[in-house]
Amino acid sequence: MIRISLLIIFMLFINPLAQTQEIYKWVDKQGKVHFGDRKPDSQQNIEELNIKLVNSVETVSYQPSSIDIGKKVVIYTTSWCGYCKKAKKYFTDKRIRYTEKNIEKSKIAKMEFKKLGGKGVPMILVGKKKMSGFNQAGFERIYAP
Repeated sequence: MIRISLLIIFMLFINPLAQTQEIYKWVDKQGKVHFGDRKPDSQQNIEELNIKLVNSVETVSYQPSSIDIGKKVVIYTTSWCGYCKKAKKYFTDKRIRYTEKNIEKSKIAKMEFKKLGGKGVPMILVGKKKMSGFNQAGFERIYAP
């Protein structure tokens, strides 16, 4: 997935006026998946991927934060938020140390939350990575080394 993203970004800067780009996907004899802009000569089962390149940025759940807190986990919460409770239970079950900042109970926490672009809870920070909402797979992506 990272290779695809890097390839798309690379192609975006090489030819910013391009509307579509042909990308080929194939699996080698060892089972590795490859992507390229040219058809390989000796490979079978080649899949052609048509990717439309657009000079815009989509909003994603994971964004860099303006502060670096190392591997420390900070979660901005409210007392009524079910996903906040789910995230805190996950952290406790996995023995992940975290700092909770309740934006209803602390004016400072609420100001930090707004400064970081928070729009909904939970908002989780790990280092320079920010996650809005909570699901285990998403958190593991930003928490993994």
